[in-house]
Amino acid sequence: MPDFVHFRATESKEMEISNVPFQYSVLGFILQNLKESVQCNSELIGGVSKSVKGLCGDPDTLRAFIKEYYERRSNSQILEKLANEIRNVVYQAEDAIETYIVLESKHKGRRTIGVAADHIGGYVSDALNATKQIEDVCRKLKEIYQIKTPLDPDAMQVGQSSKRIPKKEEAVTEEEDNVVGLDDEAKNVIELLTEGSQELEVISVIGMHGLGKTTLAKKILNDPTIEFKFYSRAFVEVSQEFERREVFLHILGAFTKITEEIKDLSDDKLVKELHRQLKTRKYLIVLDDVWTPEGWDQLKVAFPNNDKQSRILITSHNEPVAFHANPSCDPHYLRCLDLEDSRELLRKKVFGKSDCPGELEKLELSILLKCDGLPLAIVILAGVLLNYRDRTDWWKKVTEDLDHFVAKHPEQSHGVIRLSYEHLPPHLKPCFLYLGVFREDIGIPVWKLLQLWIAEGFVQKDHAISLEEKAEAYLDDLVSRNLVMVGQRGSSGRIKTCRIHDSLRDFCRREAMKENLFQEVERYDQSTFSTEHTSLDNACRLCMNFHLLDGIENLSGIRVRSFLSFAKKETKLLPEHISCIPRAFKLLRVLDVRPIIFTRFPGELVYLVLLRYIALSSRCKILPEKMSNLQILRTVIFETSWPTLEIKADIWKMPQLRHLITNTSACLPLPLAKIHKGEPSISANLQTLSSISPESCKRDVFERVPKLKKLGICGRLASFMQGNNESSLFDSFSKLEFLENLKLINADFNSKLHFLPHESKFPRSLTRLTLLNTMLDWKHMSILGKLENLEVLKLKDNAFEGERWQTEEGGFLRLQVLNIGSTSLVTWNASASDFPRLRCLVLMHCSKLEAIPHGLAQIASLQAVEVYCTSNAAASSAKKIQAVKLESQSQQPNTGTKSRGFKLSVYPPEE
Repeated sequence: MPDFVHFRATESKEMEISNVPFQYSVLGFILQNLKESVQCNSELIGGVSKSVKGLCGDPDTLRAFIKEYYERRSNSQILEKLANEIRNVVYQAEDAIETYIVLESKHKGRRTIGVAADHIGGYVSDALNATKQIEDVCRKLKEIYQIKTPLDPDAMQVGQSSKRIPKKEEAVTEEEDNVVGLDDEAKNVIELLTEGSQELEVISVIGMHGLGKTTLAKKILNDPTIEFKFYSRAFVEVSQEFERREVFLHILGAFTKITEEIKDLSDDKLVKELHRQLKTRKYLIVLDDVWTPEGWDQLKVAFPNNDKQSRILITSHNEPVAFHANPSCDPHYLRCLDLEDSRELLRKKVFGKSDCPGELEKLELSILLKCDGLPLAIVILAGVLLNYRDRTDWWKKVTEDLDHFVAKHPEQSHGVIRLSYEHLPPHLKPCFLYLGVFREDIGIPVWKLLQLWIAEGFVQKDHAISLEEKAEAYLDDLVSRNLVMVGQRGSSGRIKTCRIHDSLRDFCRREAMKENLFQEVERYDQSTFSTEHTSLDNACRLCMNFHLLDGIENLSGIRVRSFLSFAKKETKLLPEHISCIPRAFKLLRVLDVRPIIFTRFPGELVYLVLLRYIALSSRCKILPEKMSNLQILRTVIFETSWPTLEIKADIWKMPQLRHLITNTSACLPLPLAKIHKGEPSISANLQTLSSISPESCKRDVFERVPKLKKLGICGRLASFMQGNNESSLFDSFSKLEFLENLKLINADFNSKLHFLPHESKFPRSLTRLTLLNTMLDWKHMSILGKLENLEVLKLKDNAFEGERWQTEEGGFLRLQVLNIGSTSLVTWNASASDFPRLRCLVLMHCSKLEAIPHGLAQIASLQAVEVYCTSNAAASSAKKIQAVKLESQSQQPNTGTKSRGFKLSVYPPEE
């Protein structure tokens, strides 16, 4: 079968266009996951290992074959039958083999003669039968292939040959929300907000899904006029299903620090506290996406009418909401874009400018007319066109496909979403649909998302880059296609949180359930897990975002590989329910249930040997030794209420472990055996250890983690940094050649660090450093200034103390972000040459600081200064820096390219 060699080669490239159905494209990563499970448990597989090779050996061949014949539309009935047969057999084999692995692991070392042996023998037989079936199917696949004529690459449909696929270009779209056609809309709403009586008024913006209500609201909130008129502002997403308490906490967080005391307030007292905070302020609260009049009724009690011309801005697709909230004021109806605005938006997203090649203008007009002025539809289509912006044949194909999808989906956005989804490369389809597991009213933490993608097997290994880098590239691709919106970016510029439009999320949920990617259970009733409830029988992933306690005893799922809960409320499991989850789902790979608090560690968890990802909360202070059984485990996120955590599990014998994250000071087990020179470390994949105790920072430990990138140390740091500038804490850091991110948290408030070690003690690769409660003298900043690759420095509360900081020349040559938290600093002397590449300066609770050094205004790269709860004098000096920056920018010649302006944020503003 020589032609398969060609197809495997082309499949190794990233395909920009693919109409392969999800059920076909998903087979490759199912086989890859199963292959990994078998390889990592080869000792348990024993006698069936050779037979399993027939199943797992060549997933690329299966994927290439199915993709080729689907694209050619050749004998689709045969293909449909064959693909279904392959899929069913793969699922059967996966269940049989992985059940065998789990059962064999549980009985290893303590197996008894008789029933247990017969039981295991049955699974061996099932596994052998399943692999024989897949061999028969593969043989049939080859027979079908051999009777077909060789594929002529030139005969393929437009854009389908991987040889003709252009290299992916950088997205020309900018991450800020698009605001094309919204200037007049914003002006009208701003007038409604700033005029009128002194009494509290509710203003509403009404429009259909995808029309840009959220974008408009954010544009208004950040408008200089609004910033000047309303000193106190907050934006909160309400959405269809919301918790009133969570909405109030979110708003309150915009005006004060949310302490544990505030979190523990009853609902009534929480309303009173929010009422108290707002009573003396002229405030503007944006309630985005209110669905029902009853939703407004639940929230309005917290907003006082304080006769300061305060305002509530509501966005909704439901007109009755507006008239119910304010019967005396007509809502503002958001219009669709006219043709000119639609054209400007499409060209901005595809070409980055207002010009379009002449040969594409007729096709452009046809596409825009079908979008009918709906911004969401235009933006999503731009993502389909982006990488083929100069291909007339591709634009024609998109126009034809759009006719088909819009005809089937009268609401344009639905048809466009379907079209965009159908043209996603196979590897992006499950990643995109998976976004539907997250609640609609939360920003999706990107680090968590990427780790879940990896654990689910959606990100295949690539020897050229790490799994994390490849997953991040997947996300960037979805962002460039306008299917995912950037929420927040971290100080390094990388995406920190993301979100998707409600219409996209609804599509993801529907499509994922149809394709059996995941099943969301929205609420519990007695029939949810009953034997008659057949919809969960074949569920591979379950997502439950409700109060789980009511039905936890009835949990079941023989095929469930992932169990997720992102519920809004925390729930504490009673001791008798601790084992319900691991007993219900014996084939789990992913367990993320942090809203559920385990009163003790669930012991049965250690028998789930297929686990790759664990995120849970518990009130235990020990991770047991038997967790070492989890040989495939890659990510552990463990939260505890104890100040310390003892890890008894021998993590040095867990070869796949990449990230170990705790919310407290974790004491690691010391390696029992030393690594000899030239001997590879079994823990070489570890990238994150955060946070570990200072006692764990031994040379033997760091020798085991040569690829560590992120390290957090929490505990009594002072005891490990004694006099004479000698530090046992830093002596071992030289082993960490790839360390990029270091956090030092001093947990002893009664002691301070008297020095920092010589700069040579820090890893040269270090780019990010965070200090908290270290209480160092400002003179030691000169050492940090000599860290040649340092880009981000976060000095959290009490990191440094003292009244004067004289910055030394020649330091901080690469520093881009400087964040200074609560400090006693009064005088800070510095010049532009001390921070030649500074991009962002953040000052929080620097209440004694007299001024920000005026010389910083001369830093050409400085783009943002954020001042939060500092002295009035410091805020005034920040405004002087802003004036200098704006004057400098106004004198720069207009090159026709858009450059970033200077942004100053001062809170609270001067009233």
